[in-house]
Amino acid sequence: MRVPLEWLLEHCDPGLDPAGIEERLTMTGTKVEAVHHHGVGALERFVVGRVLDAQRHPGAERLSVCRVDLGNGETEQIVCGAPNVAAGQLVAVARPGAVMPDGTTLGTARLRGVESHGMILAEDELGIGTEHAGIIVLDGGAEPGRPLADLLPIATEVLELEVTPNRPDCLGVYGVARELHAATGAPLGPPPWAEDPGTPGAVAGAEVVVEAPDLCPRFTARVFEDLTIGPSPPWLKARLLAAGLRPISNVVDITNYAMLLVGHPLHAFDLDRVAGRRLVVRRARDGEQIETLDGQVRTLDGEMLVIDDADGPTSIAGVMGGARSEVHADTTRVLMEVASWVGPNIHRTSQVLGLRSEASARFEKGLAPEQALEAQVVATRLMLELTGARLVPGTIDVGGPGPPPATIRLRSAKVEGVLGLAIPIARQAELLRRLEFSVTVAPRGEAEEVGLDVAVPPFRRNDVTREADLIEEVARLDGLEKLPATLPPRRGAAGRLSTERTLRRRAVDALVGRGLFEIIGWSFTAPALADRLRLDPDDPRRAFVVLENPMSEDGSVLRTTLLGSLLDVARLNQAREAADLRLFECGTVYRARDGGALPHEHRSLGAILTGRLQPPSWGTPEPPRASFFAAKGFLGAALDAVRIPWAVEPAVEPFLHPGRSARVLAGGEPVGWIGELHPLVARAWDLADAGAFEIDLDRALGHATAVPQFEDIASFPALHMDLAVAVPESVPAAAVVDVVRRAGGELLETARVFDVFRGAQVGEGRVSLALALSFRAPDRTLTDEDVTPPRERIVAALADELGGELRA
Repeated sequence: MRVPLEWLLEHCDPGLDPAGIEERLTMTGTKVEAVHHHGVGALERFVVGRVLDAQRHPGAERLSVCRVDLGNGETEQIVCGAPNVAAGQLVAVARPGAVMPDGTTLGTARLRGVESHGMILAEDELGIGTEHAGIIVLDGGAEPGRPLADLLPIATEVLELEVTPNRPDCLGVYGVARELHAATGAPLGPPPWAEDPGTPGAVAGAEVVVEAPDLCPRFTARVFEDLTIGPSPPWLKARLLAAGLRPISNVVDITNYAMLLVGHPLHAFDLDRVAGRRLVVRRARDGEQIETLDGQVRTLDGEMLVIDDADGPTSIAGVMGGARSEVHADTTRVLMEVASWVGPNIHRTSQVLGLRSEASARFEKGLAPEQALEAQVVATRLMLELTGARLVPGTIDVGGPGPPPATIRLRSAKVEGVLGLAIPIARQAELLRRLEFSVTVAPRGEAEEVGLDVAVPPFRRNDVTREADLIEEVARLDGLEKLPATLPPRRGAAGRLSTERTLRRRAVDALVGRGLFEIIGWSFTAPALADRLRLDPDDPRRAFVVLENPMSEDGSVLRTTLLGSLLDVARLNQAREAADLRLFECGTVYRARDGGALPHEHRSLGAILTGRLQPPSWGTPEPPRASFFAAKGFLGAALDAVRIPWAVEPAVEPFLHPGRSARVLAGGEPVGWIGELHPLVARAWDLADAGAFEIDLDRALGHATAVPQFEDIASFPALHMDLAVAVPESVPAAAVVDVVRRAGGELLETARVFDVFRGAQVGEGRVSLALALSFRAPDRTLTDEDVTPPRERIVAALADELGGELRA
């Protein structure tokens, strides 16, 4: 919402500069996003001039060399290109040094060899209209040299407001003036609809029928005859332009001006184009079509509302008028319609048609029926003043003014309890009256608290519905900055992290401590992600939760894996020459369930590594790169930090490289995957080598040891032994280590692979693994005789289960 400051100050002038007004409105809840300057600068350089003579330019037929009287005996030569410039005219002149609306500073120019000391101005060159073909010719009475700002609204500051959906009353200049009055206490001028030149009663030659009163609470209309269509005066066009609307003609401009002032949209029908002089408000028929003012043909459905005449729909109610009955240059009779519509229906219509207008943006927020006649009064006064129209007696008013105001009890004790600050009851009443609430001191019996009975004005009917809303109004106007900093009552709050959150933070901190950077990806993704990850048709990760009202196709479903957002961030960074990445995310993923049940959701932990794992140096010019084992190391760091027993086993994922992927087990339960990206998947995101993992963190933490158990430091030395065993190439090293640990019994403390050998000595299709074994007893020092039995069991188990052969 753009509010020209000079228009606002016409209704409420607190004597503050724009920055002060911005501060008071923002601090009381009407946020000012920005303050813009509209129009020209250096106002002293814009003056009234009189054209003494205008001669044809010697070098250009379309230019005139004018001698202009600028007052105080000063005359300047100005070259002008307007065809309507003539001697004797009073004109608007910009002198050198003037700042034009686009910010450029005017200087002395030479046009086709002739010097020009300024400009004779058209409307658009002052920012007060769109006309450029001819210059502005001022009315008589102004003397040359007089400041142009005394005659024309050539400059103003414009407040750009962020109006929340619950405050449609602030979508009008007078509504903002009311807020400024409430925030500062400055006098508020009378409402512009206070004096109504119209009369009640039927209108001859026009009829309105409302067949859908549930969607149209009120419909008002007045008829104007003998009017003349023409341009609006400069002051009106200037205000429309400053507010962001383009002037068109006096009648259309009046509807826009009244809408901006009151906050309620209007629509003007050419009454001679309304077939049968009768308007009917009804629900549209499925498939019905109408050509709107923007020249597009719209197809309607049965939930939409139309205004039609004897020839069919002539307007989409609350959204946009139809081309068939629009006002045009030959219009002499106008039916001015100001109606109230149900907000949710207008919002749906606008969304379905993809048609958003200034009217729909206001109606969808819920306007009070009482505001319809207010806008009608403002439009009536302007029609009589600016178009020469004659008002036909009577006012069509179907539906009445609206329900009676609700009265809410505001208790002083409740105000103090909620705000933590006592506000005198007289102060509460004063602040609420500034907002046009009707306030009376509530009668108090022995058991009743001191308070106020507050009647809510119609324009706040949908926003203020309970005592807490009144407390909010009092607090924001009295000054939220005055409220003391107090802690809310604890009510049994523990004030500490749960065990699950503590463990989750430990896992995340372990990754951060090893140099990974956390990202936060979107929960929304595209359905095409499943195909890009090569997921099988029956893969459960295709069970997307579909959003009913997505912002875009690329974010129309909820993600079932973190991998998509990790890949997107990796590609974005690589495109900006950051190829060596270590990223992780701890976030929620979602999965749909059959039967309309609520979707399953859990928190996952995922990471992706690309490029080099560390910067190159003179000692390591070629550092290790991202791989399965690098990802496994970081995964182990996170799981070990929360003491989860884990392992990996061979497995295949469609988005991982065959032979370089595995399933992650926590406490023996599958909780995720780890591996290097499949080349086709990596290529789809413009990545080279990349390792990644993702685990269901909620399930994995179920196997965590939240409270570590004390273990005595070993008092006796370990006995170390190395074994070399040849096994078939197809046997994973993890399977060898698993057999060794099971067969080694209680005395075997650790077992690890420290070397791999292939060669003729081992045999084709076989590989030799060198194992480092450590044995230890808690109560004695072991001897060779103690470890011989477990050693023999290990050798036998390797031979029996894996076809292993001990090497000398």
